[in-house]
Amino acid sequence: MAARLQDRIALVTGSTDGIGVAIARTLAAEGAHVIVTGRDEVRGGKVAAGIAESGGTATFVRADLGDGAGVRDLADAVLMIAGGSPDILVNNAAMLIAPGPTAEVGEQTVDAALAVNVKAAILLTGLLAPGMAARGHGAIVNIGSINGLSGMAGSALYSATKAAMHSLTKSWADEYGPAGVRVNTVAPGPTATEKTAARRAHRADHRAAAVAARQHPGGGRQRRGVPGQRRSGQHPRRHAVRRRRPERYLTRASGWLPGTGRAETRGPKTATVRAPATEMAAVTRTATFQPEIRPAGVG
Repeated sequence: MAARLQDRIALVTGSTDGIGVAIARTLAAEGAHVIVTGRDEVRGGKVAAGIAESGGTATFVRADLGDGAGVRDLADAVLMIAGGSPDILVNNAAMLIAPGPTAEVGEQTVDAALAVNVKAAILLTGLLAPGMAARGHGAIVNIGSINGLSGMAGSALYSATKAAMHSLTKSWADEYGPAGVRVNTVAPGPTATEKTAARRAHRADHRAAAVAARQHPGGGRQRRGVPGQRRSGQHPRRHAVRRRRPERYLTRASGWLPGTGRAETRGPKTATVRAPATEMAAVTRTATFQPEIRPAGVG
């Protein structure tokens, strides 16, 4: 049986680490020729080589999306490789911003975040989507965030850029949907990647040390409030799960593919889709599309 994305060409921006790598690998596993992009040539080359070793096809194109010239150079390279617009465009590249008070966010940080997270996606889509529309099919996937769906203290700038991606999805669905181009947003939460693995390990060590410090001298019974302690008349596991375990809310950056899952209509242009819980926890995906266009499949 042929892979369902055989002979398709997919561009994934920001695909040299994190979620972008997982997207690129999954699309390649489904048969697509993936164009891997990023600023780091070493990492990008390793991602492309890894895909090739697994039997897939990938091409790395170095791209700095911090300015318009870099975006246009990337579009030109993609048009040359694909012989036209790609079948799939995943706007994943984003500048991560450490949480902090709005008053401490500098002007340069604002400009850089808007350039990478918003302007690059607008310019790149404007350069590639018309070719999809002229061909009569294509898929654009914008990587948003739960931060773009609800306000979070200390995350005003990042949340604003992701809310912009959600808004762009709706606008582009209206603009390109009638021509057969589907436009969707994926809104991940905290995601388990190589970068976050070290942080989780550090937090786990810190929690273990805190539990040990709260024990009675001599290693006796733990004090009240320590996870795992059983009190009179209490279910042995009740107190242990009272605090939220961050790992329960982590999305594993693997096994993801646009177009999978079950769609449930929520209004004329929105749908909520849950991806299959195979290698990752169930993820809620907010998708926007024209009512007359079915969101299943790619291309």
